[in-house]
Amino acid sequence: MAKKNIYVNGLNEVPLPKRKIEIVERKGIGHPDSVADALSEEVSKALSKLYIKEFGHVLHHNTDETQIAAGCSAPKFGGGTIIDPSYILLVGRATTNVHEGKEIKSLPCKPVALKAARKYLQKTFPNLDVDSEIILDAKLGMGSDDLTGVYKASGHRANDTSFGVGYAPFSITDTITLGTEEFINGPLKKKIPATGHDVKVMASRVGKKLTLTVACAMVDRYVKDATEYKSLIEETHDAIYDNALKLAGSEDIQISLDVNTADDYKKKVYYLTVTGMSQEMGDDGSVGRGNRCNGLITPYRPMSMEATSGKNPITHIGKIYNVMSKLIADDVARKVTGDAEIHVRILSQIGKPVSEPLNCAVELRSLGIDKDPKFAKWKSEAESIATDWLDNIDKVTELIVNGKVRTF
Repeated sequence: MAKKNIYVNGLNEVPLPKRKIEIVERKGIGHPDSVADALSEEVSKALSKLYIKEFGHVLHHNTDETQIAAGCSAPKFGGGTIIDPSYILLVGRATTNVHEGKEIKSLPCKPVALKAARKYLQKTFPNLDVDSEIILDAKLGMGSDDLTGVYKASGHRANDTSFGVGYAPFSITDTITLGTEEFINGPLKKKIPATGHDVKVMASRVGKKLTLTVACAMVDRYVKDATEYKSLIEETHDAIYDNALKLAGSEDIQISLDVNTADDYKKKVYYLTVTGMSQEMGDDGSVGRGNRCNGLITPYRPMSMEATSGKNPITHIGKIYNVMSKLIADDVARKVTGDAEIHVRILSQIGKPVSEPLNCAVELRSLGIDKDPKFAKWKSEAESIATDWLDNIDKVTELIVNGKVRTF
């Protein structure tokens, strides 16, 4: 069996949930950076399924450079208009031609990409007229031979010398931050249709006091005037607050909430939009500028700077190792010990098998854990979990292609 270079350590350290300060952010699905992430990932999944259907396995592609150039709008109570559509460019590399003997088979990569992106936008953003309020374009070039070559070797080989990171379990701050955005862009839509999909949640925990700051675009057609706007913001505030309390459960934490703090009613400043998305009015978007693959932005936790969305799920370390690090951390936290903070970092070498990292470091962080008599057992179990995931790279690919794991 190939060596996995797994190193499990115990760190005598206070886990983050027990420390004084914590900051967690979530950019909602309608934020332009999240839209760029989502479209990149939808295109990657669609191409992967095309390749599997035609050849039985995923071919080289990377579609992680989607860009959104903001448009211009004129929102107003009762319903405004889009003046200039936002422009979305699907950018990346794909295997567009395949040699089959003496024949060359051309694949419909661009149509597949455009169809996947359009389908996602139509399904996810009901207040957006995809036909008239955006311009959707695709530029997918053929991948270079040096990178496509990593697919041809025996076993899939890393496309880069890079790393992935993950942690577990979620703190209550993590849980409330993610759950708040999912609530606003989920159940709350039925109760308050005026809430748009461009949502940002910032959580600041100081001791046992958690302050949530929420920005939520409001859709102008559902708001008749300023009085109703104020009423809807109050209703939105109360609904979000009640949901946060439910998410907190029996946790000993005090929650305060502010919604749309940039509003200035005296100056008639309101977060009003035509589509519920700020890309309509000056907010651009790019892949990788938002949430990490656990759905959060966590400056107090390990994070990779690489985008996860849009990268191919076979050889691209920026995707495979980020997703796998989280899966390993989740399993260790769930199966080994839930009292420690688990950090996982996996490093590759370009051209080497993805299943054989240069090192895979698993850290169990808790006060006195390195002296705990159970640590030897925990260390062995954590190493076994990491080995199992590395031995089953194809399982990670399958989860990604079938949309079973989060990438943003």
